Amino acid sequence: MIPVPGFEGRRIAVFGLGRSGLTAARALKAGGALPVLWDDSVSSRMQAEAEGFVVEDLTVADWSGFAALVLSPGAPLTHPKPHWTVEKARAAGVEVIGDIELFARAIATLPEGERPAVVAITGTNGKSTTTALIGWVLKQAGLTVHVGGNIGIGVLALPGFGERGPPGPLSAGPQEADVDVRAPKAVYVIEVSSYQLDLTT
Repeated sequence: MIPVPGFEGRRIAVFGLGRSGLTAARALKAGGALPVLWDDSVSSRMQAEAEGFVVEDLTVADWSGFAALVLSPGAPLTHPKPHWTVEKARAAGVEVIGDIELFARAIATLPEGERPAVVAITGTNGKSTTTALIGWVLKQAGLTVHVGGNIGIGVLALPGFGERGPPGPLSAGPQEADVDVRAPKAVYVIEVSSYQLDLTT
């Protein structure tokens, strides 16, 4: 899991408790945030409660107390009309984001030289195939690769940011003896839907 810092001690509304929503809640909690969850599905709410999360009816919540709304990719941000949580968040001046944005912010907290490489694939057709292929090619090159996002594992459920990888090909020549050119710690290859892009700043 990739803990998401930056919201320590702050209440974050999370709507939609499918794979990405519940994973986002776990990552926020691991980073010190206070996620407040809701879903239209009773069974999803029960699962969240069983994990020890605060489940609160967001239709009657005080939105002024939230620092952000993490919206499920399945809930409309704009079309055909904004989801009711989006309307409440905007009325209270609360930013609306998604799991990919949380992933990007977690990376941004790392020192520049310690950040992993990220390959994001989006589009109309062939996203999953392209994502899997790029992940395979990079693994064959000997890199530490994590594949996920809208394919397989949710992006925040991927392994956390680890140690730097083995020396890269540019460090092999004698002229590079004094230059530490190394492979990135890891490469995250993620499939991103248009809905997730809408929730990314």
